[in-house]
Amino acid sequence: MTSVSEHPSLRVDPDYDSPGYGSTRTRAPKEPLLLLPPGTIDTAGPVFGEGAVGPGDADLTRQHDGEPLGERINVSGRLLDGAGRPVTGQLIEIWQCNSAGRYRHARDDHPAPLDPNFTGAGRCLTGADGGYRFTTIKPGAYPWRNHPNAWRPAHIHFSVFGRVFTERLVTQMYFPGDPLLGYDPIFNSVSDPAARQRLVSTFDWATTEEEWALGYRFDIVVSGLLATPVEDPS
Repeated sequence: MTSVSEHPSLRVDPDYDSPGYGSTRTRAPKEPLLLLPPGTIDTAGPVFGEGAVGPGDADLTRQHDGEPLGERINVSGRLLDGAGRPVTGQLIEIWQCNSAGRYRHARDDHPAPLDPNFTGAGRCLTGADGGYRFTTIKPGAYPWRNHPNAWRPAHIHFSVFGRVFTERLVTQMYFPGDPLLGYDPIFNSVSDPAARQRLVSTFDWATTEEEWALGYRFDIVVSGLLATPVEDPS
């Protein structure tokens, strides 16, 4: 899976060191990256966790005995290459905070409530048309201490695997009309306005279910002029 970031003239991905995003100062490499020779992990994967991906893995609202709190949403789209062709049979994983803006993670000490019926992680394989679909809860905004009064807009993290685990793209999906987008250094680390907009989902009436869930569409393009910006362009 080749990212558009490999072609500098077409690059849309954020820089490793983005001044507004404070933690990139310590995480960004200080020397040119080295391309390692292929190893066993490059040729033997991927393996989808401890077991096969099941249909229930894509419904984050049915992973516990009770109902999670918050607004149900359906998130769907297609995984495409730079020519608009579907990328089939690929593993897509998502993770997110709950409706109160808190992750189920030991390092998240935001004093918002945890939801015992929401873990915040799911996975599926793309179909013959490159399509995927998740049912989940719309995540909340949360503070992140990057700068004074810093709040992350509602978002869902996406991980897309290629033929092996070393072929991986990670990005974030945002929601239309979110007033926090203009203040978020991570979203705005993508310098091209058109590329930034490709990180924002669109409301999708076709996948909205009556009396159950609103629908949002988010297509992911792995290469070419319309590539989806990714967090790690290596």
